[in-house]
Amino acid sequence: MNWRHSRVLVTGGASFIGSALVDALVERGAQVRVVDNLSSGKTESLAEALKHGAVEFHEADLFGDGVARSAVGGMDVVFHLAADHGGRGYVDLHQAACAANFALDGLVFRACVQENIGKIVFASSGCVYPNYIQTDPNEILYLTEDKAGPPYDADNLYGWAKLMAEMTLQAYHRDYGVKTASCRYFTVYGPRGHENHAVIAMIARAFVRQSPYVVWGNGEQIRNWTHVDDIVSGTIRAAEVIEDGTAVNLGTMERTRVIDAAVEVLRYTGHRASIELHPEMPTGPMNRVADNSLAKRLLGWEPKVRFIDGLRATIEWYFATKNRTKVAAALDSLLTERKTPARESRASGAALAAPAD
Repeated sequence: MNWRHSRVLVTGGASFIGSALVDALVERGAQVRVVDNLSSGKTESLAEALKHGAVEFHEADLFGDGVARSAVGGMDVVFHLAADHGGRGYVDLHQAACAANFALDGLVFRACVQENIGKIVFASSGCVYPNYIQTDPNEILYLTEDKAGPPYDADNLYGWAKLMAEMTLQAYHRDYGVKTASCRYFTVYGPRGHENHAVIAMIARAFVRQSPYVVWGNGEQIRNWTHVDDIVSGTIRAAEVIEDGTAVNLGTMERTRVIDAAVEVLRYTGHRASIELHPEMPTGPMNRVADNSLAKRLLGWEPKVRFIDGLRATIEWYFATKNRTKVAAALDSLLTERKTPARESRASGAALAAPAD
């Protein structure tokens, strides 16, 4: 696919992953439209692109009357990243909020069919995989795409919504001939990340010099944290290659214990504190690591950023850009929420202006 002058929509494009995707698409010469209600996204994340007029930005809620159809109108490719989402501290504690994603995805996909969009690329998640196969951290487990089910046992309502969206896109391809692809993201981290995700939470606790230093769970949870740059490159590659609704894992195959990541954060930041484990807090599955062999085969993609390198670079970004007093004052809320108080009262039904010809 030639991205130069392609008309591309990124829903949720002011968010952590969304803004990184926007930057990469702009760099490739695409004409990018962003629709975001700024419930967790920030216009600052698009500052460079907006300054140079490289992005058409609309602050609007896709649930608003006619917004979804206006948003997708005239686009060649739609990257659908908008969702009620967050890290473990959010999705476990806000089930009803995450359930809104069922309706949101349906609205966007239907609008794409109505407007004859060439391709839909969906941001799915490792949360589609069954909980019952991810319980033993001592098992050397790599999740291949076929393990999503049946039998199905997705991770909370957030995971069920992602799984149903994947199935919807596969049905749209079969019934309507729409070109679709789904990318299953695994524990994404990196610059612009939010404190309700584990890596940023660990960094934030060291940044404010928390003592004792809190780690949720028993520390034995296994993860494969994947740098946002690798996620973005895989997502774009999926848009270029996949047409039949195939879902593909985007994740490293590095198996890292939460406690080991926490120890490295403390070591690298020079923060001397005892670790206090909190097994009563949301922890998610005990053993979640992607098998990325399908992405290697279909996309010619594999992650380039080692976790140790990406973690250190993310620590440096966080320490260089954050205010210690502000983070300390808001940390408890940041760990489990996605909205700042100033955004709670923001009107949610803003209309999307008709795009200019």
